[in-house]
Amino acid sequence: MSKLISRLGRLRSERGMTTAEYAVGTVAACGFGGVLYKLLTSEPVQTLLNNVIEKAFGVIGG
Repeated sequence: MSKLISRLGRLRSERGMTTAEYAVGTVAACGFGGVLYKLLTSEPVQTLLNNVIEKAFGVIGG
């Protein structure tokens, strides 16, 4: 029984993220968000999205 308890204790200490991992994850998410923002606000991508939306409304509208 003590082996089982010690195993459970080791598993519990490995669960979740530590503060440093949260910080790295947050920085990575912010970086990805910044890249995505710059990509979606660029002129070629906005033109492409506008064309896709216009074609979609053209198909729906008949």
